[in-house]
Amino acid sequence: MSNLPTLVFVPGSWHRPTCFDPVIKLLPPKLKCIAVSLPSTTGNPAATFKDDLDAVQSVVSRETVAGRDVVVIAHSYGGMVGNSAVKGFTQNAKDEAQSSKGYVIGIILIASGFTLTGMAFMDPFFGHPPPTWRVNNETGYAELVTPPRQLFYHDLPEGEAEYWTSQLTTQSLKALFEGGEYTYAGWQDVPSWYIGTIEDQGLPVLAQRMTVGMARELGGKVEHRELQTSHSPFLSQPEATVKIMVEAVEAFIGKVIDESPSGSGSGSGSGDLVALPEARLLQPLTWFSFGLPLAFGHVLGRSYLFFCWGRRLWRSGLSGSC
Repeated sequence: MSNLPTLVFVPGSWHRPTCFDPVIKLLPPKLKCIAVSLPSTTGNPAATFKDDLDAVQSVVSRETVAGRDVVVIAHSYGGMVGNSAVKGFTQNAKDEAQSSKGYVIGIILIASGFTLTGMAFMDPFFGHPPPTWRVNNETGYAELVTPPRQLFYHDLPEGEAEYWTSQLTTQSLKALFEGGEYTYAGWQDVPSWYIGTIEDQGLPVLAQRMTVGMARELGGKVEHRELQTSHSPFLSQPEATVKIMVEAVEAFIGKVIDESPSGSGSGSGSGDLVALPEARLLQPLTWFSFGLPLAFGHVLGRSYLFFCWGRRLWRSGLSGSC
């Protein structure tokens, strides 16, 4: 088995896999990187969440069959795909008769969420899209309402923002509204790292902190870091993003990668951009900015557990009366 894992990158809605090029170029060359193109973003309104899932799992399967471990790195909507793609590929699920295989050893989520098994992407929103995009039933696509530069790239120079805006593609509605039967909480099977984005205008940072608290309440082993960036830190702060990615991979494999990422050495200042979100006793402001959102997330997680318990009890009562 290879000493270092393969990094499988999963983009978010409207994004091509090339959006990860800036960080892939900075990562240590010894780390094999594969960026997956999601079918739901390739101009096919009939593309489903299952199609996206199959695309990622085919890459994960190829790498693990070849004896390589995998770390899944996913952004935004891609987090739902990446989390679900973990199913059947973790060490706990590994077929002991095929011990030469590799498996998924960790997940890195970027401005994303923690998938709940059985829930489609839009289920937590009760099927109502946020004000940043709208449903177009005639084309079958989710259409952006908020200007992309404001939504995704407000901290990029104008020329770069225009270029990445030109690279955006379509996003099928089916992948967002359907496919709950295929979703899976893979973050409960492997350790995960979460890269939060403080200036995010698509997914507010308070919501991100709440989702981290919820995942921890539900048993997830989550390391949390934040960057003072927009929704796309892999474009606006690639060096700092790579620093966190390398730190996460080293934690997953239990050893230091012996080659520093290109251009992201100690002199780059990237470490100064990485924040550890936690409430500090002598800093009252952190109680509100970090402590309260994380605590509320724990409440949401506990409420979800109570809901699941009640649903199981209700179903068992119905089956018992038949």
